[in-house]
Amino acid sequence: MALRDLLRRTPPPGPLAELAAAPPWPAGTPLAQVELVAVDLETSGLAVRRHEILAVGSVPVSGGEVHLEGARHRRVRPAGEVGESATVHGLTDDDLAGAPPVEEVLPALLHTLTGQRRRVLLAHHAGVETAFLAAACRRVWGATVPLQVVDTVTLEQRLTGTEEHAREGALRLDACRARHRLPRYRAHSALTDALACAELFLAQCAALEVRAGRPLVLGEVLRR
Repeated sequence: MALRDLLRRTPPPGPLAELAAAPPWPAGTPLAQVELVAVDLETSGLAVRRHEILAVGSVPVSGGEVHLEGARHRRVRPAGEVGESATVHGLTDDDLAGAPPVEEVLPALLHTLTGQRRRVLLAHHAGVETAFLAAACRRVWGATVPLQVVDTVTLEQRLTGTEEHAREGALRLDACRARHRLPRYRAHSALTDALACAELFLAQCAALEVRAGRPLVLGEVLRR
């Protein structure tokens, strides 16, 4: 299914309800007409029930372009400690002490995802982003909203042979970008990784359109 995180109940009035009111894009929409938002989260770990969001990076993508004027980076003050995850993303407890809590950061991200139609969430290893966002929405509003999702890992698997993407590290963001001859960025910054994902997506779409011999429609890139 293209829609994820089934709506648990009607969201209360506010940003989640506004997102829920925006209809999803039809699967047959030409991809060039679809509005997406590349999102990357830095977290204190990968266990959704125990770990927390520490930073959110987002970059709008539409019309075959990355819109840097809409790029946003937001730090999040966790309820607990950052712990050893600081060695990965470089964010310390002191760095985040003055940041707003997740319930103050989420509305801005949901607003970014809300348009005349519900913008498509674009991410690398998108399961991490969707799981943490759904958990955060349930904590704050007691509900989640279906999102259409594009995962650049899935697209890369389609473009590379089984032997290639089975290699250890072959589907890391920097490795995928290298195959498309994109410049290397410093990893594990939420905004930088969101931008890197957006650029990778455009390169992947160009390669897929060459392979197909025609422009893509949304349904061809949505995560199933």
